[in-house]
Amino acid sequence: METKEKIEFAGLPLAVYREIAAHLRQVEGLEVGLIPQSSLQFDYYQSQIEGLWLSWKSSPTTQNVQLVQQILAYYRNRYGL
Repeated sequence: METKEKIEFAGLPLAVYREIAAHLRQVEGLEVGLIPQSSLQFDYYQSQIEGLWLSWKSSPTTQNVQLVQQILAYYRNRYGL
């Protein structure tokens, strides 16, 4: 059974979301996609992206799960999230 996990980084610009997605796509067996902003009200300070979705094609190895956690931690630390 395939499950999707949603990851949100409030206020990050589209370019950074794309960078995170590209970084995560290098992890074997992981699929990543961008979730468009669902808000109907335009806010200049709000990201164009609501979040990322992550989905494993098959059961991930412990090493791959740790790698994803390290990548996400890197961006949280880098952008103070």
